[in-house]
Amino acid sequence: MPCQTPPGPCSRPEPARALLTLTMHGKLLPLASLYLVQGLPYGLQSSLLPILLRARGLSLTRVGLAKGLYAPWLFKLAWAPLVDRRGSPRTWLTLSTAALGLVCGLLAALPPNQGSQDALPATVMGLLLLLNLGAAVQDVALDTLAVQLLDPAELGPGNTVQVVAYKLGAALAGGGLLVLLPTLSWPLVFVLLAATYWLAAALAWTAPALHQLPWPQPSEHTPHLQDLLAAPETLWTAGFVLTYKLGEQGAGSLFPLFLLDHGASAPELGLWNGLGAVACSITGSSLGGTLLARHWEPLLLLRSVLQLRLGGLACQTALLFYLDTPGASVGPGTLLRGAALLSLCLQHFLGGLVTTATFTVMMHCSQLAPRALQATHYSLLATLELLGKLLMGALAGMLADGLGPHPCFTVFLVLSALPLLDLSLAPSTLA
Repeated sequence: MPCQTPPGPCSRPEPARALLTLTMHGKLLPLASLYLVQGLPYGLQSSLLPILLRARGLSLTRVGLAKGLYAPWLFKLAWAPLVDRRGSPRTWLTLSTAALGLVCGLLAALPPNQGSQDALPATVMGLLLLLNLGAAVQDVALDTLAVQLLDPAELGPGNTVQVVAYKLGAALAGGGLLVLLPTLSWPLVFVLLAATYWLAAALAWTAPALHQLPWPQPSEHTPHLQDLLAAPETLWTAGFVLTYKLGEQGAGSLFPLFLLDHGASAPELGLWNGLGAVACSITGSSLGGTLLARHWEPLLLLRSVLQLRLGGLACQTALLFYLDTPGASVGPGTLLRGAALLSLCLQHFLGGLVTTATFTVMMHCSQLAPRALQATHYSLLATLELLGKLLMGALAGMLADGLGPHPCFTVFLVLSALPLLDLSLAPSTLA
């Protein structure tokens, strides 16, 4: 909730507040640049790379199989202990970012043969796998640096920077380069990406704010799962981040498909559920950061937004029920069409807000862990958060086919109510 009672951050003298603001900006600006660069591989491989591969004649099956190159992201916990025990997060960040530039340079020199429908050359497959490996290591190092660099009062703005900059980077690498695709070739795309990564590596090494962290002491102790779970408030946070997106992800993956089945056009759905979704999500994330910067408590903010999200999903479910009545349609010019598209945008807006608040809680929880475990600890929470989203995204279609749309969305409503029950058990130290 907003800070109202002195003494505290709201009552600091103006010079002190100005100095704190300047210091925070010195941290957030390099973090914003680096998180933007971190979003590039996701946008590249989810949006741009499939188009480039298809344009060179690869079959749809082989384009789809390229998604398997995401595998290194599932094993971040394997190298997170190295970031904790060897070197500094800034060193890992600089080296991994420079390595990404080198891999992109090699990819620029080794484009797939034009017009070939054979599998990608083994060298290109290996380089794309290395691109994902480098990006996953970069993710661990940058998140660790943010956990150790940001003060508790800076977590809200810091996580806004993380979420918004990452989404902008993904949009630039996917949608931005896609717009320029007719004038770009495979080599030119990867030359541009290589130059971007090398500039980011120089920033990571030279930014003054990133020199503030002490060099960690080498340790031969390998953290075990019980060490991570024994850190304060980890069990509750792990359970929350694993479940807080289940209902939202299930409904978000199926609702546009149901609209398509009831007469909505694919291009319009692509616009509203693509560009519109990104815009609304970024707006929600930005608002979440603004509220947290004004000293709203993350858990109270989460409670309010999760209640709104549950109400929005209930409205979506009611629309879905109504669409099955005789004469109901989402055809052009209908009120139902406008309500359905508005509900899509609203859920993405609230989802962005929820994500920023949740990542703030995750980072706060990792700051409570021993410093030697923080990289691995945050990687554990981030992996569970991703697992929860991927799990429901993968199972939603099976649920709809097995249960039918109406029971399926009822399940999503129940799953969206569970995080509100979790919040009633939240430890006070995370407030």
